[in-house]
Amino acid sequence: MTTLTDRYVHAATRTVHDRQRAELDRELRERIGDAVDARLAAGDGLTPADAEVAALTELGDPERLAARYVDRPLYLIGPRLYLDWLRLVKLLLAIAVPITTGVVIFAGLIGGGTVGDAVVNGLATGFSLAVNLAFWVTVVFAIIERTPARSTALTTWTPARLPELPKSRQVSRVDLILSIVFLVVAIGALVWQQFTVDRPGGEFTPILDPALWAFWLPYLIAVLVAEIVFTALLYRNRHWNWWFAAVNIVLNAAFAIPVVWLASTGQLFNPELFDRVGPDADGVRTVLTNLVIGAAVIIAIWDSVDGFVKAWRAQRDEVPAAGA
Repeated sequence: MTTLTDRYVHAATRTVHDRQRAELDRELRERIGDAVDARLAAGDGLTPADAEVAALTELGDPERLAARYVDRPLYLIGPRLYLDWLRLVKLLLAIAVPITTGVVIFAGLIGGGTVGDAVVNGLATGFSLAVNLAFWVTVVFAIIERTPARSTALTTWTPARLPELPKSRQVSRVDLILSIVFLVVAIGALVWQQFTVDRPGGEFTPILDPALWAFWLPYLIAVLVAEIVFTALLYRNRHWNWWFAAVNIVLNAAFAIPVVWLASTGQLFNPELFDRVGPDADGVRTVLTNLVIGAAVIIAIWDSVDGFVKAWRAQRDEVPAAGA
């Protein structure tokens, strides 16, 4: 044998425990020697050096061979634990990340920061949390994978864990009623705010600028009425589709964009309302403005995405029925 064999044995044994190193050293040298002798005895005209190279090539990567010898996994998480890991990561990401992101955005708006800063901080916090959750859950599962007693999965699968068949994606009467009630309350709120905040003389100070009644408040009420008609048509159709999802986006944009513009330009709230606040008027104005902008943007995006998701699910559920 040459230094090539010594180098191979060294590469294999350096990654195993001292107690196993001598045994692996001896076994490898015997296997290499037997393989070289077999190739030389075959009479293929190989030199001893060529036979040694061929034997080592057949054995493969020395570190992989050593890992098989000591039964050490060459992966972070194996097939036994992978599904448990995947389910837990999905669950944590679906619950913890949205809640944390929303709380940070809300705290930023309440604290008087700009909407942009609040959203950026919220998204950055959510991303950081997602990375940390995935990393530390993976670390824990990798440790479990390497514990001595790892012959069984963390959870035992039984037929009782099978998911239910997809439920009907039809728009229910409850959905219709809840949506219409919400929209009617929103219309009522736009009118009701005109008669809130009593002055000492019994007069009212509207929350929104009364000048908006010249166009924008009737416009917003008209959009909400259109939303009621849309909801009724959706219920009549029973299912979401791509057309309803597209119209839903248009209606959301028709309401959210003017609200954001009016709030960001200082035209939404009644100036007299802040005159009654006192020295903290600017801070209150900033907080209310940020809350309105943040709420308008988040609700519009959420509802628009939800419409497309429902349309996609309805189309997906129709595929098996079409082929039946």
